[in-house]
Amino acid sequence: MTVLAGQAYDFASEYAAAELARRAAVEGLEPPRPPYRSWLDRLAEYDPHGVWFAHDTATWASKFSPSGV
Repeated sequence: MTVLAGQAYDFASEYAAAELARRAAVEGLEPPRPPYRSWLDRLAEYDPHGVWFAHDTATWASKFSPSGV
């Protein structure tokens, strides 16, 4: 699945940081850890392969792929 995040985050780096915080919470990393928006849990259920943003030419990919997302 590909996601067009639009106004959710301005930059791919902001989304990536939030996704890392979400994964840390899911994996049971003890606090303190950065907060993340609760809707990221719902989005993760779709297992997105790529996320694009309205204000950033960078993208987020769930796994590295030399050929792109």
